[in-house]
Formats: sequence, C-alpha cells, structure tokens
Amino acid sequence: MKRFLKYAAPALALALNISSCSDLATDPMDQNVTTGQKNEAKEMNPEMALAGVSGVAKTLNTYMTVLERHNDFGYPALMLFSDCRGVDMVSPNSGYNWFADSAELSDCNVNSDYTELLWGVLYQQVFASNAVLDEIKADTTDPFLQFYRAQALAFRSFDFMMLAQNYQFPYAGHQDDPCIMLITEENREEATVKGCLRSSVAETYSRIIDDLTEAINLLTESGVRSSQVISSQPKRFISLATAYGLRARANLLMENWADAASDAGAAIIQAGREGISPLSMAEAAQPGFNNIDSHSWMWGIPVAETDRVVTSAIVNFPSHMGSMNYGYAGVGAFRSINQALFASIPASDVRRGWWLDADGISTNLSAEWQEYASGSGLPPFTQVKYAPYQNELGTSNNASDVPLMRIEEMYLIEAEATAMAGDPGTGAGLLTQFVSAYRDPAFSATSGSPEQVQDQVFTQRRIELWGEGLTYYDFLRLNKGLDRTGAGFPDEWDYNVPAGSDLLRLPIPQTEVQGNEAFRLANNNNPSASRPVAQ
Repeated sequence: MKRFLKYAAPALALALNISSCSDLATDPMDQNVTTGQKNEAKEMNPEMALAGVSGVAKTLNTYMTVLERHNDFGYPALMLFSDCRGVDMVSPNSGYNWFADSAELSDCNVNSDYTELLWGVLYQQVFASNAVLDEIKADTTDPFLQFYRAQALAFRSFDFMMLAQNYQFPYAGHQDDPCIMLITEENREEATVKGCLRSSVAETYSRIIDDLTEAINLLTESGVRSSQVISSQPKRFISLATAYGLRARANLLMENWADAASDAGAAIIQAGREGISPLSMAEAAQPGFNNIDSHSWMWGIPVAETDRVVTSAIVNFPSHMGSMNYGYAGVGAFRSINQALFASIPASDVRRGWWLDADGISTNLSAEWQEYASGSGLPPFTQVKYAPYQNELGTSNNASDVPLMRIEEMYLIEAEATAMAGDPGTGAGLLTQFVSAYRDPAFSATSGSPEQVQDQVFTQRRIELWGEGLTYYDFLRLNKGLDRTGAGFPDEWDYNVPAGSDLLRLPIPQTEVQGNEAFRLANNNNPSASRPVAQ
C-alpha cells in the first residue's frame, strides 16, 4: 500500500497538528509533544480535537503536494479539472492552460495529472479523517466530540462520493461494479499491510449514506454549531444543513428521489436557521463568489493571504479561473461559457451577466469594471462571475475563498427529486418559485413528465453552478454524454462523446497499482481510453 502510505503520513500530520490553522489559538502544548500525549490531551480536553478536524479541512487547500506542478492546489484544482472535462467550460488550447489535457480528454490514463491529483488530494483527506475517527469513538456522549466525529465522517463521505463518481459509471445499473477502496479507521492498518480491493458501487454508497446519517444524528444530538468552536469563517466546517446537503447529493446520485427531496428540504430549513439564504436578484447581478461569509454559502474553503497557494501568486484557483485578477486566466487561459448554453439564457435572467456577451459586454459590470474587461482584451463569453479578491481589479493577491456548497443547489435538488419521485407538477412549481424569485422574474417551468422537469432543472444547474466543480457530474449521472456542438471549443477539442464511453470513467493511478498488491493481483482497473476524434 505504498500509494496509501504516501498520503497517510502528511494527512496524519495535518490531523494531529495542533497549530494547523493560525487563527485557532488552541495550542497550549509544546510543538514537540508526542502523538500519544496529543491523543491523551484530546481525550482530556475535547477542544483539542478541534486541531485534528481543522487539519482535515485544511487538506482541501494544499500547495503542490501531489504533482508539484502549477495545477496542484488542492480541491479547487479538481473543480477546474472536472469542469474542463465537460461541455460548459470552454478554454483555449494554450500553453497557459494547465488544464488542457482534461479539456482535450487526453487524461484518461493511469499517469494523467487529473487521476493522480484526484486520488492524492481526496485520500489525503480520507486518512486525515480516519485519524480523527480513530480517536473519537462512536459511543462518545460529549457534545463537542460528537461534533468533531461528525465532521470527520462527513468529510470522508464527501471524498468517497467524489471518488466514486470519477472511478465508476453512475450508480443505477452499476451497483455490482468495482468502485474505490474504502479505507476507514477500521481497516486502515490491515490495508497498509495486505493491500485493499475495490469495493462495489453499492458498498461504497452504502458507506456514504451510513456515515452521513451518523454525522447528521451526531450534529442533531450535540446541538453544537461551527461558530461555537471557531469564530473565524466557521463555514469551513460542515454544519447540520451541509450534512443534509451532502446526503441529498448522495441520494440524488443513487436515484433515491424521495429521500433526496426530503434531505434537500431539510437542508433548506436548517440553513434558514443558520442564517443562510439564496443571493437576491440584485446580489446575483454583480460579480462575487469569492467570500465564504456570503449568506448563500453553506460550505467553502477559506483562503488566507498567508497561505502558500496565495504567496505563490499563480498556483491557486483565482489564477486559473479569474478574468480580472493576476494569473494564468488573465494572460490567455480564459474560462468561458458554452456559447449555445449562453444563447439559451434570456435577457431577463440576471445570470446572463455572469459572462460577457458576443460583443464583450456584461450588464452586470459597472462602467469601471466594463472598461477594465474591455481594456484587458477579454474575449466574448469570458466569465465575470468570479470577482477578484476584495473586488480589487487587477489584484495579484489571489486569496479568494472557494465555494463547495451553496443553498441554491438545494432548491434545485428538491425540485428535480420531487418531480422524479412522481410529482412533476410540484417539482415544476418549486423550480418556478426559485428561479423567478431569485434569478429571472419571467421564468416559468413547464410541467410535463418527470423527465421533462428534470431536464429543465439540469439546464438551471448548468447555469447556476457553472464553474463550481459540479456540472460535469450532472452529465455523468444523467447519462447525457458530452456533446460540444456549438460550444465554441477549439476545433481540435470539438467532441461528441457518448454516454458510457470509457473516457467518462478514470483509471486508478499507476502508482496505486504498483503500491497496492491486492489491487494489482485483482487486475480490475478501469481501462485507459484514447483522446477522441474531433467532429
């Protein structure tokens, strides 16, 4: 298990590092105390477990820990990799585009940057979560320890869910197919010695649902809120609303429609109690999406000016995404919307201004910002959804926070799942209520078959969640295939990949094959696939 061991050591260090977050002020002990002393201290003082959970969260925001390249900056890089694989994020075939291999779909092999980084980042967090779970047992009755255990369970479930979507086809019809290695606090030592086989898709999702259910129960019983354990940017942790949101995502993937609708509804209600609500139409009609304290964010990655990804200047999410700040995107690796999708957005929808139009204009930009965009040579359809850090045009300080879940997603899940559970009329009504209240006053969903409502939600998700690392997975779960006709991709990347293609399921990295003897002997890795032929 050399591959797992590679990630176990740094993940364990993060999970046990009591000074992993500079603003926690929970470091009464010398930095050289033993691991055993730290573990004993955690049992004596539940607040010390905060350091371990902070280490788990910190694994999402890492600097060149796997690839040691400029596309290696933790989970936000994985968001870009997946979006570039899809249909809706158009980018140029340029030397500045560090995600070009995924945009051209030449990354479906055991040595690609995407599969290496995906495996590395998510299993780092799995191991960090396991370290916390090994210390905080399921029978704890301390409210704060219950909260910390819930964090580790929910973070690990998120990792397993993301891994499952990349390494096997959608749940329905593939329940018995091999998926990923379920490394937990219960089997990690045996796996390190003997290796570990892939669990089935059904086993993987069963673990995800069970762990999220335990996390929800623990958060409910404890009554502890993130803001009670950390005052600065508490949305770095998983609240009860977010735990419901994660289970809503899992149930959506499993096509457990009634459960998905129920969980999304519970997330909306609980989020309201936590002070979370959708962006208003006026708020959405301007660049943003750079601050974890936004009232629409349920969960996100806080980024500090002193973080290594920021001091690097260019190895970070805003560098590769942002159009109006210093970085790779600003010098040619622009991120643009699928032109056919843009054409489908009516002028009455405030989100149309999240991108420049064919004339390079966005109605969401002030005169100053529009002048900057035009003067910077931003091409048509370039995104202006993401504002630069602290809204400073041209800034080289790329300390913007990164969204992981917004409340708007829950409204869309509830509408789709309600329709697919057998009530398309109510589903269409929920969709109409959300979009007309918060994005487009002229919008009205058409009530038809469940699948017709689902397809309308799909379009709304493509618009609302653009650039947030979620849209590609909608194409996969809905078996849509990747048709880039009319999207505006370079001619050599103009593909039409059918659903079920081996290109839509990554092979597990070669380094894992080499280091995991049990997996190697089983010989059941996913096949590699060659870059497709352009249309």
